[in-house]
Amino acid sequence: MNKINFKNDAGLMALALRLVVGWTYFSALWRRTVLAEKLDPELAGYIGVKFNHFLPHALGIKPIIKYLVENPDALWINMVVFTIIEGIVGLFIMFGLFTRLMSIGVFSLALGILLASGWIGTTCLDEWQIGILGIATGFVLFLTGSGKYALDNYLLNKNISFTKKKWFNWLGSGNIPIKNNNFSKVVLIGSIFIFGLTLATNQIFHGGLWGTLHNKSIKPKVEITEGLFNHNTISFDVFRTEGVDVYGAWIIKLELLDNQNQKIFQLDQNALSQLNDKNISNYYIAKVKPGKHSLILPLGAKAKLTFEDDIFTKLPKGNYTIKLTDISGAFWEYSIKNK
Repeated sequence: MNKINFKNDAGLMALALRLVVGWTYFSALWRRTVLAEKLDPELAGYIGVKFNHFLPHALGIKPIIKYLVENPDALWINMVVFTIIEGIVGLFIMFGLFTRLMSIGVFSLALGILLASGWIGTTCLDEWQIGILGIATGFVLFLTGSGKYALDNYLLNKNISFTKKKWFNWLGSGNIPIKNNNFSKVVLIGSIFIFGLTLATNQIFHGGLWGTLHNKSIKPKVEITEGLFNHNTISFDVFRTEGVDVYGAWIIKLELLDNQNQKIFQLDQNALSQLNDKNISNYYIAKVKPGKHSLILPLGAKAKLTFEDDIFTKLPKGNYTIKLTDISGAFWEYSIKNK
């Protein structure tokens, strides 16, 4: 009786894991190309806008995201390439072809999801869980390879010449070229690293270990910066940094207050819904734009707002306050000085 190779048997035991995680990645290609047109920048639902949502609190890769959302052509190319890679990785994982190489793809894609969007999740820390579970899955599939019911196994059984090369065991399946006395150490070190990454990102994104538990996807938050008076105009930047990604932060009132809290200038929701390109200069692919009844600020959107009125030329020097009010009742203030 042949001795059972437990490493190879583990690949068979991971079959359900391989099929499920493979579909989660392949389905990204399926959704964006077959079920809906999510790669067309001109259509609602463009995946590049979703990518822009990740920007405010991305960990470590924020400069990359910022560059892409500031350069729509580069963003589109990367979204297409990223989608194709997800599709290939998912398909190959499901069929068990070059399983270990594709598991590195699973690990890398999941790490990107974790770092970019691990802070997003309105109910169960959705994106963080997807990212960290994908990383753990990628590591496990690298160790197991794919056993029976996989193309790697079919090629091995057919004794195809390249399957006898050492590189196939590293990139495909079969006995992983790690000495038995080192294998448990690799498993332990890799597992501790991933568990450490889990705890660290859980704390950074959500305060999940100590301190105040927080969720940046619950309430909208708008940062106001770069305020400036210039003759008969006032301008400032708005940046939506928190809140539900499908909620647009509907601004229904803009006020300029003096140091006595008296209104100097005000736009109601009807006026805000009539703003145009003269008033709004967007920085990123996610656009601040007028809606039917308000000014809409999508998550991750940043724009310079400019307003012209003769009243600004008559204001005495001193400190003023810009106040934006959301339809939910939340409001944000910013101190601006007229020099």
